[in-house]
Amino acid sequence: MSVNKTALHPGGVEPQHEHTEIEEELHERAHIDYDRVAIIANPSVPALYEDALVYETGSAITSSGALSAYSGAKTGRSPSDKRIVKEESSENEIWWGPVNKPMSPDVWRINRERAVDYLNTRNRIYVVDGFAGWDERYRINVRVVCARAYHALFMRNMLIRPSRKQLEHFHPDYVIYNAGAFPANRFTTGMTSSTSVAVNFAEKEMVILGTEYAGEMKKGIFTVLFYEMPVKHNVLTLHSSANEGQSGDVTVFFGLSGTGKTTLSADPKRALIGDDEHCWSDTGVFNIEGGCYAKCIGLSAEKEPDIFNAIKFGSILENVVFDPVTRTVDYDDTTLTENTRCAYPIEYIENTKIPCVSTNHPTNIVLLTCDARGVLPPISKLNTEQTMYHFISGYTSKMAGTEQGVTEPQATFSSCFAQPFLALHPMRYAKMLAEKMKEHKVNAWLLNTGWVGAGAATGGSRCPLKYTRAILDAIHSGELAKVEYETYETFNLSVPKTCPNVPNELLNPKTSWTGTADFKEEVTKLGGLFTENFKKYSDQATDEVIKAGPTL
Repeated sequence: MSVNKTALHPGGVEPQHEHTEIEEELHERAHIDYDRVAIIANPSVPALYEDALVYETGSAITSSGALSAYSGAKTGRSPSDKRIVKEESSENEIWWGPVNKPMSPDVWRINRERAVDYLNTRNRIYVVDGFAGWDERYRINVRVVCARAYHALFMRNMLIRPSRKQLEHFHPDYVIYNAGAFPANRFTTGMTSSTSVAVNFAEKEMVILGTEYAGEMKKGIFTVLFYEMPVKHNVLTLHSSANEGQSGDVTVFFGLSGTGKTTLSADPKRALIGDDEHCWSDTGVFNIEGGCYAKCIGLSAEKEPDIFNAIKFGSILENVVFDPVTRTVDYDDTTLTENTRCAYPIEYIENTKIPCVSTNHPTNIVLLTCDARGVLPPISKLNTEQTMYHFISGYTSKMAGTEQGVTEPQATFSSCFAQPFLALHPMRYAKMLAEKMKEHKVNAWLLNTGWVGAGAATGGSRCPLKYTRAILDAIHSGELAKVEYETYETFNLSVPKTCPNVPNELLNPKTSWTGTADFKEEVTKLGGLFTENFKKYSDQATDEVIKAGPTL
């Protein structure tokens, strides 16, 4: 009921209404003007669809029922604009350097104020509450405050969705203020651009300015868990996928983009625990997320039916190109970006284990690499020190043709297969991994999904997926651990002489080499790159781990 209606103001004046718990908290914590801004708390999926279509340019419903959204100028993460606030409680734990650049508490306050000021100018803002971590003992409560329906739906999919009852008195451990449409002030001390993604471990907050790419929120929470879990709970955070066999055996897959982490963990014979972010606790493995954020480039129903069928009502497509008449998405079109994505709830994948927790420790750890030089064996068995060495190295190849001027495959190293998200020194995660492997007698493998016979530039071909899957089947059945092994030169890796359903000559690059380049030279070249890269970590590594690298 409004009062004082006049000809000039036919709507009259709204009397003050009771404020909800969420409105009170936002007002108290961040001075959100709850009388001026409509705060839409935990809206339903259809309501978010409607708002995106009405208020956000470029939004549309595609033919499969998914919502298509556009993230603006930034279509990927901005790692050089990431900052960690330097404050007493976490200062001595953080791995400061190129990944974690410090931000002063003063600059943090300026940026946070700027984000809140922007949110206060909106007519409506969204609040999404969810959990990070399926294990209730370790999960953290996350609140997202944002101005776009697309961001709200994205995080509703990516976080674990609480029940209505759990939402009633939900109090966040961490809050994300996403004012991505508004730039940071470049004249603020320490700002390198108009983009700023900052995490404050003391205030337990994250502030985003100058980028509307939704993946920043997901990876921000990942960074939080890379700090909170090891430091506070002695739980290991991992950039990995994981699945479980019918007998309860768990396999964890590490790997950078393009190595097959998502594809290989989606195995019809095994239940998916998760495709990207996990924690290994004292009782087993749990997924951090409530959804998947899959790459869509080149996606087809034939190659990846699980992901293809998950793109339906409730899923959100990012920066894809669709036919304006039929609304059919062209997954091969890179007009907007190479990095097209889809975020969907994890239960959209049919054989997902819900809740996404296994009470068993891993039986196998698989380190994935896509070696485009063709010199790493398709499969090698690793001892503990080798596992630590290759885990810290995090090697794969950046393919020729993806960037201007890249004519031969470039070696890429990302410590712990997660360098942009690490909060602590890589050696700390590697030591935790080694301790857990010893305690639970875990097998570790280095699986090369890249080139065989020769390098990509010297006449080789990509290892056929059917052989990679056959190797994995032999690992899971336990057969591969029982065959005879030989030592592979330079890298000193244990390579099986046979593997069920895989041609023997394929297993050792030396015997399968048909390349135009000199084999020994290529092996030595890659070994040298490994050794050079590892120097960055040698001050904290033990002699045994350093010796587990290539001998040149």
